[in-house]
Amino acid sequence: MQYAKLGKSGLKVSRLCLGTMNFGPSTDEKEAFRIMDAALDAGVNFFDTANIYGWGENSGLTETIIGRWFKQGGGRREKVVLATKAYGSMSDKLDGPNDEAGLSAYKIRRHLEGSLKRLQTDHIELYQMHHVDRSVSWDELWGAFELAVSQGKIDYVGSSNFAGWDIAVAQQEAKARGFLGLVSEQHKYSLTCRLPELEVLPASQSLGLGIIPWSPLDGGLLGRNALKKIEGSRSGGNTERVEQYKSQLEAFAGLSQELGEPQDNIALAWLLANPAVTAPIIGPRTLEQFESALRSLEIVLDESVLKRLDEIFPGPGGEAPKAYAW
Repeated sequence: MQYAKLGKSGLKVSRLCLGTMNFGPSTDEKEAFRIMDAALDAGVNFFDTANIYGWGENSGLTETIIGRWFKQGGGRREKVVLATKAYGSMSDKLDGPNDEAGLSAYKIRRHLEGSLKRLQTDHIELYQMHHVDRSVSWDELWGAFELAVSQGKIDYVGSSNFAGWDIAVAQQEAKARGFLGLVSEQHKYSLTCRLPELEVLPASQSLGLGIIPWSPLDGGLLGRNALKKIEGSRSGGNTERVEQYKSQLEAFAGLSQELGEPQDNIALAWLLANPAVTAPIIGPRTLEQFESALRSLEIVLDESVLKRLDEIFPGPGGEAPKAYAW
């Protein structure tokens, strides 16, 4: 396994992050336990979840499954760098008028306590804002996070789905308080979603955040079976998008065949080749999918292959500000 520091922090995490969103809704507890055990065996120490996973009335289910896995002991909790998130509604009547998407000191405290209970742990290594809430002051937010850090409930703070501007403001406000601020940004980023290269990636690199790409395969669009949705059944949820990207995906499949590697692993290897990226999030539904993704760590894409990928999936025109003006 390969490891890298998470942004400007001294924390080392595996270069693949185990995403757990499928645990509960799509993957039963027994299979989820097998995947997490296999992850530790492979050296994957970075697990990502969120308090809302399970969704709606089942929000919190995924954290509960992870907590029961930790409860088995054997050093499971100690070996994991655990990341979770808060922002969305937990469908909890006790939250009253505060049961809505957003952030506040109240919500950070209350939802952090809920996550700790479900996860059966007393601390979380990386606590992330699942989205920016521009209606709440950074004085309130950083005050709440500083308290959680001082209490030993969290080690680091991360963001998710922040714009470059939001990252810059957050770091400026943290610096003014003498606080470490953000160490990571979890963002949608893939061969088919390269807009973050304009501002989010350069801002994160400049301000000390490691990028954790979510949906690195764009919901399966970059997977090895994407084109089969056109050739066979049209019931797949991605069928229209596969049609939209058909010529690009056919070229990608051709390149994949030349390299002798499946498309999904090439897509992950492409992300791993970017110095701004700390660890793409893989979200396996099965143990087989998890084990297959490990191969991406061994794939080295040379400059000629990276150039061909740029030709198939053009980026936004370069990093900011050069993409806007000379």
